[in-house]
Amino acid sequence: MAPTKKSTGKKVAPAPYPIKGKQAPKVSANPLIEKSPKNFGIGQDVQPKRDVSRFVKWPKYVRLQRQKKIIYQRLKVPPAINQFTHVLDKNTATQLFKLMHKYRPESKAEKRDRLRAVAAAKAEKKEVPKTDKPVVIKYGINHITALVEAKKAQLVVIADDVDPIELVLWLPALCRKMGVPYCIVKGKARLGALVHKKTATALALTEVSEADKAELATLVSAVNTNFTEKWDDVRRHWGGGIMGPKSNAKMAKRAALAAKEIAARQ
Repeated sequence: MAPTKKSTGKKVAPAPYPIKGKQAPKVSANPLIEKSPKNFGIGQDVQPKRDVSRFVKWPKYVRLQRQKKIIYQRLKVPPAINQFTHVLDKNTATQLFKLMHKYRPESKAEKRDRLRAVAAAKAEKKEVPKTDKPVVIKYGINHITALVEAKKAQLVVIADDVDPIELVLWLPALCRKMGVPYCIVKGKARLGALVHKKTATALALTEVSEADKAELATLVSAVNTNFTEKWDDVRRHWGGGIMGPKSNAKMAKRAALAAKEIAARQ
């Protein structure tokens, strides 16, 4: 049995009084609103929304179009295809579309109403007034080809995102040969909207009214400066060959190693 300790009769000093600090004023909580903290543990509250697009298995068509875009950056692209990456600048394109909007062909509904009005006039034995042939935009790749070959087109507008690109690959060369001004613009859907279609590969202006001839001449001058006159420069430039960050890092490391070896030999 352990020996008991003898008391010495000394008293232990009392603990010092705690220093009262500045107490924060109590904010009175609204008794009508109860706190309900969420528990995001397993099997508890619904998890908050997070950006999980990195982990999504995207549909095959999405993956294909993304892979296609990347491979077009990686592979070397010949000048004939690479020219479709050089499009008309935004300001000139806006002026061009404003002009072309004036010469949109009639829609199916407008044509139906016109024919019904003519038929109703004939039924009532009224004289149908003769109208001039409307001045409209021409579309359809075969139609435009015929107009360019006949030198009737005053300006040809080609979309940059036609798929397959072979549909319009030869058209710039044909326009240059026949001396017809041409330009490449962004968006086949934008061209299609002008002619009441989903998409259009190319459009052509054959004639405009007297009031718009000066504007067309200005546009043709700008287009020739950007495309026809720059062809000798464009046909020498290949596209693509843009590698990813991993490949660039590997090549930089290889180049640094080669430079180190050359420095060691000297």
